[in-house]
Formats: sequence, C-alpha cells, structure tokens
Amino acid sequence: MSTGIFFAVLGAAFLHALWNALVKLGTSKLGGMVIMSIFEVVIGAGVVLFAAPINPAAVPWVIGSGITHFAYKFFLTTAYDRGDLSRVYPIARGAAPMIVGVFGAFFLADAVSGHEYLGVAVLAAGILLMAKGVLAGGEDRRLLPFAFGSACATAAYTLIDGMGARVSGAPVAYVAWVFVADGLIFTLGMLALRGPRIIPRNWRVWPMGGVAATASYGAYAVSIWAMTIAPIAVVAALRETSILFAVLIGWLVFGEKMTGEKALAALVIVAGVILTRL
Repeated sequence: MSTGIFFAVLGAAFLHALWNALVKLGTSKLGGMVIMSIFEVVIGAGVVLFAAPINPAAVPWVIGSGITHFAYKFFLTTAYDRGDLSRVYPIARGAAPMIVGVFGAFFLADAVSGHEYLGVAVLAAGILLMAKGVLAGGEDRRLLPFAFGSACATAAYTLIDGMGARVSGAPVAYVAWVFVADGLIFTLGMLALRGPRIIPRNWRVWPMGGVAATASYGAYAVSIWAMTIAPIAVVAALRETSILFAVLIGWLVFGEKMTGEKALAALVIVAGVILTRL
C-alpha cells in the first residue's frame, strides 16, 4: 500500500467517525439515520449524473450492498440508543476486519503478507480491549447483539463493495449507485416498519443529516477506490483507525470518560496500523 493510499484511507476513517458522531448527537438515532439516508439518495443521484456508467454486471452487487447497509444502519442506530459512541463504535467496527481477513484468505486473490495479517490481528486485539468495558463497567449489555450484528453487516458490505467496485469499472460511480440503493432501501424500509413518524419533524436537524451524508460519501468513496488498487483486507483494517477518532470525539465532544483501558486500546490500535505499513 502506497503512502498516498495510506493517508487517504486515514482521512476516510476520520470522516466515518465524524458522521457516526453526528448521528449519535440526535435525540432519535433511527430518525437521524433516515434523514442521512434521504440525503444519500440526493448525493448519489447527483454524482451518477456526471460519473461514467458502471458495468451492468455490477448491478447485483449494488443491490446486495444496499440490503446489507440496511442491516448495518439498523443495528448500529439501535446500539447507539443503548450505549456510548466510544463503546458501541469499537465493537461495531472491531470484528469486521477479522471477518474480512479470514474470508479473504480463503476466497479472495489479494496478496496479503504475513505482517499485514499480523497488523489485522493486533488491530482486532486493540478493538476488543476497547470494547471490554461494556462487560466490566456495568454498561447496558443489550447493546452487544446489535453492535455485533452491525459488525457482521459491515464485513458483508465490505466484501460485496470491494468486489463490486472492481466489477463496475468505475469505483466513484459504483459508490454513488450504492448510496442511491442504500438510501432508498433504508428510508422505505423504515417507513414500512415504523410509519411516517420515523421522519423527524424538527427541520433544524436536517442540515446535520446533510453534513453526515456528505462525510459518509467521502469516507466510503475513498475506501472503495483504495480497495480497487490495494488488498481489501488491509484497507478494511486500516479503516478501523476510525475507532481512535471516535473515541477522541466521544471524550472531547460528548464528555465520555477516558480511562486507562481506552488509552491502552488506542495505542494497540495505532500499533496495528504501523504493522500494516511495514
């Protein structure tokens, strides 16, 4: 992985943590995600108008991605209703690189070296240490199944989009179509499940949803582009440095407690990032 790709993915990691923080700020997490999804359709459609067309063979990948993103968003927002950003986010993001790495070792043709897999493992250890407080600190354990469900969905759409972008021949356009599918499926799905009341009536929160959707598109477009020219498992692992950004945002913005355990976990995560760069 080149230095340029490395720092591009780090920037994408920050943007991912940022949009999660914006969703967490809302009083209704699902309502905030619906607003964000509506803006995703607008952004995706706008990019599609000016981007190169994708290979029609990528259409099933786009639909599969939209479905798995629905699961990801639903599990994530439900978990945020039950726990802090600095706890839910590490668990939700943490298991995904290991799932992607194990799957990639058996089913993908990417050339991933031994020390890169070691980096993935160290990252996973730091992420698990970061999440341990939910069990040891008396926090709401009901967040766990939703956070782990989000992790499984993350692994699924990472693999789907990594391969789908390659099939598409136009990664930026592919991400735009994914945003259209994702936004439509989630918005229509939540309207079907919860009714019109799921859409927030406080119009002052809508600009925040627009900012979150823009940050989400930037983060994912960079990541998918990187996956077309670098090993999917390594890019997926490096993206998880967003956990470090999320912990800092939780501490500095939300006033969440910064313990020695969290600080140690952050150092382990940084060590995993360094290993993927050796």
